[in-house]
Parts: sequence; structure tokens; C-alpha cells
Amino acid sequence: MEIREMRAFVAVVEEGGLSAAARRLHVSQPAVSQTVQALERQLGVQLLVRSNAGVQPTDAGRTLLTEARAVLARHDQAVAAVARHVSGNTLLRIGIPLELPPDLLSRALADLAGAFPDTRVQVVHAATTGQLDLLRTGELDLGLLREHPVGPELDAMPVLEEKLGVLLSKEDAEKLAGPGGVRLDALAGLTWIGFPREGSPAWYDEIVAIFRSHGLEAGTEPAASPALIAELKLAAVSAGGAFTLAPPNWTQPLPEQVAWCPLAGAPLVRRTWAVWPASSHRRDLGHLVAALDAL
Repeated sequence: MEIREMRAFVAVVEEGGLSAAARRLHVSQPAVSQTVQALERQLGVQLLVRSNAGVQPTDAGRTLLTEARAVLARHDQAVAAVARHVSGNTLLRIGIPLELPPDLLSRALADLAGAFPDTRVQVVHAATTGQLDLLRTGELDLGLLREHPVGPELDAMPVLEEKLGVLLSKEDAEKLAGPGGVRLDALAGLTWIGFPREGSPAWYDEIVAIFRSHGLEAGTEPAASPALIAELKLAAVSAGGAFTLAPPNWTQPLPEQVAWCPLAGAPLVRRTWAVWPASSHRRDLGHLVAALDAL
């Protein structure tokens, strides 16, 4: 029996239902249900009874609840005890996606430096899926992801919402832009210079679904190293007949022949979450998360 399974079971009993437990754990309801069912198969007993009043533990479930709470308390105590031995120059590894507004993290890091001067920060540039892999293997302490993670082993907090606009050649912008910006359906026939789906599948799928609801077809940009992606986007857009999505505070200098335009009605909102291991008890990490929450 794993720690995450015990946490899920305790959450279901304490919250009185699968949906409430899923919200507490930041996972989907089917994931919680599957975890409980797997526990029942593993132990060979029924743990929960579902009724109109919610979910109630059976006698076996109440026994497991008592034992699971004790195990989780001991586990958390052990982690906290070891964490107290961490001192001196401590490394905090943070994952950064492309196109992150520079001031988002800089203000929080300045706050962290004042409170924890011995903490060194190491920045890792990676897409969402790469950051998730590093978080789950313990090689990253905090990630800034473009989609909400699934699974009780990670905690998450929204830190940024950006209403995306488009980068177009000035010739295309003059043809397509109206008083409220560019209508998304007006981009039909232009090529989207996007990003590979494997970098952030849920965000990619959300974009594609919104595109298709407005009569657009999605394509992806050619494979490239992260350092070249911005330059490739601008070069493709400059030639005309193409567009790319970009926030209002696009950090790259725009060529003279490229213009940024808002999307009418703001149909595309890019969200960024701060994500960290749920088992972490690092005080410097907790301070950084609080600083990001205060922005």
C-alpha cells in the first residue's frame, strides 16, 4: 500500500465523497475512484459504502482509516525531522517554461532572497511534460506549468492568466484587425505556428478545440531547440500567411514587419500553475509559493 493511496482513502472519508476528495487532492474523480477500488482489491474487503448521504466507511474502512492516519502522521513527521537537518547553502531548482513574463518570478525570488539568503536558485528551462518528469523524480523542487497536474503526489496553485493575442505580418494585421482586435475565425486560411503537442498536451488540445470551434485547423512548427523557437515564429510570421499566439507583454523584440493584435473576445487564456511535490516540507519553498500567491 502506497502513501498516495492512503492519502486518497483518508481524503474520501474525511470529505464524505469522491468529488470533494478529488478537489482536495487536485486530481480527477475517476482517479480517486480507481485508487479506492484498487485498495479494495488489494486488501480483499469493501472499504466504502455509497449512499444518497455520501460515502461512509465500512467496519474495515474505519480500521484502515485509523491505521492510515497514523502511518501518514508518522511519515510526515519523519520527513519534517529530516528537513530540519538541511542548513547552509541550499539549492532550490525551479522549472521555467518559454514565454514566462520575467517580472512574475523575479519579484518572488527577490522576496525569497531576503528571507532565505542561503538558498541558491537554479533555473531549468523545460516544457510542461519535461518539468512533470523532473518533479516526479525529485530533480525539480518547483515547476511553472501550462496545465494542471494530475495525481496526489503534486500540489498546484494558479499564478498567472494571460489573454493571448496574435502576431501577424503588418500586411495581414491591416486586413484582419477590427476595432476589438482580430476575430479568431478571421484567421482561417492562415497557418498556425504553434508548438509540439508533447510539450504540453492538455494546453495544446485546448487550443486545437477552440480553433476548430472557430473553423481553424491546427498545425505545428518544425522541431527546433527552445532557444530558436521565438526566432522561427517571427521569421514565419514576417513572411505573411501565418500567425502565432503571444501574450500582450511579448518579451522578444518584434521585427518592423510584424504586429501584435489582441483577439476579439479573448477566446484563448493561457494559465500557468506553480507545482511542487505534495510531500515537500521545505520552508524556503513554502515561502516562495506564498510569495507567488501574493503577486
